[in-house]
Amino acid sequence: MRRRELRLALVCYGGVSLAVYMHGITKEVWKLSRASMRRHHQLPETLPPADDSEAVYGALLAALAPNLDLTVSTDIIAGASAGGINGILLAQAIATGQSMEPLRGLWLEGADSDRLLDPVGASSSWSKLWAMPLIAWTNRHGLGLGEMEEPEVRTEAAGKLSRLMRSRWFTPPFSGAMFSGMLLDAFAAMAATSPTPPLLPDQQPLDLFVTVTDYHGSAVRLALHSPAEISETEHRLILGFQSAGAGPDGARHLADAPALAFAARATASFPGAFPPAGIGEMDAVLAARGDEWPGRAAFLAGAFPRHADPEKVALIDGSVINGRPFGPAIEALGHHRAHREVDRRFVYVDPRPGMHAERAADGRSPGFFATILRSLADIPRQQPINDSLGTIEALSARVRRLRAVTEGMGPQVEAAIEAAVGRRFFLFAITPERLAEWRSKAQTEAATRAGFTYASYAQLKLARLTESLSQLLASMGAGAAEPLRVRLVAHLHEEGLDKPAQAQGKNGAGSPFVLLLRQFDIEFRIRRLRFVIRRINALAAAGLQPAAMAAVEALKAGFYSLIDIHLGRRNPARLAAHAALDGIDLTDPAAALAGLAQALDLRALDTESDRNICALFAQPMPRAVRRNLLNAYLGFPLYDIATLPLLAGDGSDEFDEIKVDRLSPLDSPSLAHVGGTKLQGSRLNAFGAFFSRAYREHDYLWGRLHAAERLIDIVASATANPPDLVPFKDAAFRAILAAEREQLPHIAELITRLEAALASSAPRSAGDGR
Repeated sequence: MRRRELRLALVCYGGVSLAVYMHGITKEVWKLSRASMRRHHQLPETLPPADDSEAVYGALLAALAPNLDLTVSTDIIAGASAGGINGILLAQAIATGQSMEPLRGLWLEGADSDRLLDPVGASSSWSKLWAMPLIAWTNRHGLGLGEMEEPEVRTEAAGKLSRLMRSRWFTPPFSGAMFSGMLLDAFAAMAATSPTPPLLPDQQPLDLFVTVTDYHGSAVRLALHSPAEISETEHRLILGFQSAGAGPDGARHLADAPALAFAARATASFPGAFPPAGIGEMDAVLAARGDEWPGRAAFLAGAFPRHADPEKVALIDGSVINGRPFGPAIEALGHHRAHREVDRRFVYVDPRPGMHAERAADGRSPGFFATILRSLADIPRQQPINDSLGTIEALSARVRRLRAVTEGMGPQVEAAIEAAVGRRFFLFAITPERLAEWRSKAQTEAATRAGFTYASYAQLKLARLTESLSQLLASMGAGAAEPLRVRLVAHLHEEGLDKPAQAQGKNGAGSPFVLLLRQFDIEFRIRRLRFVIRRINALAAAGLQPAAMAAVEALKAGFYSLIDIHLGRRNPARLAAHAALDGIDLTDPAAALAGLAQALDLRALDTESDRNICALFAQPMPRAVRRNLLNAYLGFPLYDIATLPLLAGDGSDEFDEIKVDRLSPLDSPSLAHVGGTKLQGSRLNAFGAFFSRAYREHDYLWGRLHAAERLIDIVASATANPPDLVPFKDAAFRAILAAEREQLPHIAELITRLEAALASSAPRSAGDGR
């Protein structure tokens, strides 16, 4: 069976009180990730039983298994404001295996205006008399209680809105300290659960980004032609976290709770509602609780590298400047390497698609205050994602061009291999000695045939090599990467090792330049292994007999194992502990290169790889398939010469297109006839759910239901022949309703209507919108 990874990069928009809806969505993403982890865990009996929709996702993955072994993971998360909070909590659950179940209380009970109200700023009850005209004014202008049709909801909201408007004027009504405390409680509740293993493979990184707005900004120096340098103020700021694998204690970590809570507090610091977030506030909250922040200094240094005094920073809502943070998620793709065939998706969560379309449709000229408010707040937050989609499409277009180049080169590459090793090489038994000889001859042939274009290719390889070596040394504690790179370049020049023309000479295979590549260019070896895997995938997609398919899938698994070995060989922790680097001055290029050459020992790795590759090719398979894959392996230097410059030196070596999926109330039609496309939190200019428990329950439930439908669609789209999805969607809906009925008493009538709709015998299809 084919093995494939469905990798989700989740981008979560802001939405004020629609954060409750987004919690329902991220909870389903977590359950899908748990279902995938469960299927591939070696000791399933040690895991807690699958509950509600998680069991349905597991059944869906099992239904795909006869043809496709699919793993699903979320390895990139970017969020702003309300989406930032939910992204942080989801990332913590994925990295640590902690449960998200305790978070229901955070949103249903904690996201209430009375709970968030700053007690210091509250006025006496006598001020209610003058507050009432203001409430009446907001109601008359469509900003208030008139949007709430339910009498009990309107009564509840009236009291809370009155208390809010009676708060001290010209100060934020909500308490930042109380918000920070609630977030710390949420992380503590997650930590108190019985964790599963992390929801990502050991070597797969998890990147988390949340946007914030630096109120005061920080100075950045910009180089121009004239004047030579200027200084400007940068207000955009991204707080980034990464979990790259198990830590020294053998467990996987994202960051300590105070750092994550501070990031969540800062990204959702809605202007006017909350005071700006600052380090002092978090320090005071922790001190009052008797908690410590062990990673405080490291967090400040990493989060605010341009600030002279990070403790004076003032951060406001991330959506002010960047409410749709595709950018950092796209940039993170470069170091998310594939260990299996990958279907990469960007899934963005938009709780209010087309939120102002109805206002634009009425054709009325905007008034004075409406113009000011929309220009300052709404319009900057609601720009379409054309630029981000264009960037993603450009990446995919480049992939298509690279594929076209490699496919068109096939006949010329085969001719070059035949010229180098003989026309009938594929008829001989493949031995490690023959494979090494063929590979050397093919690489020499590639350098010779490339002519003058080889110089630019080799210089690019050399530049990438010095960059990767300097970054490797920097990660081992040798200092900043750029000064190390400069010294490396100077050393290679002094030693005459930076002359690519040597590879095209008489003794090209034994030249100093080629020797340098053999000692250090592990990236070329990894690209070659990945290229063969892509060729295997192309053969599988074109159609093979079952026996041939089993052979190439085993071959692919073997090549992925070789990639793991190569990735492990360059692991900084392994290298730092190697005896060859013990006591070496890593800032001295000559000493560092000599030690690294011994520690990497790529010649021994090549010998080991040759033995493994020979064993893999010795498996029974059609002669045409074996020849095709041998041509890909031996001919890779020719392909690399053509394609590496097209990669623009960005470090990406995957030929996988990127697809974009939206998750919003408009994209889940199955239960639309019962309601749900209108979220209650969108009322009161997106503050509605803060004033009603029933509204929060409503949006949370629909978040789960909408996400369940869309995630089932997305999973099924990873295979060419999905099963009928209606039974899986209905099973997920029923499981969610059963799990939440006792927890959501204020919307019992809605749950009853939903259950009745699912019990109807009327036939439905996945796309009929019913």
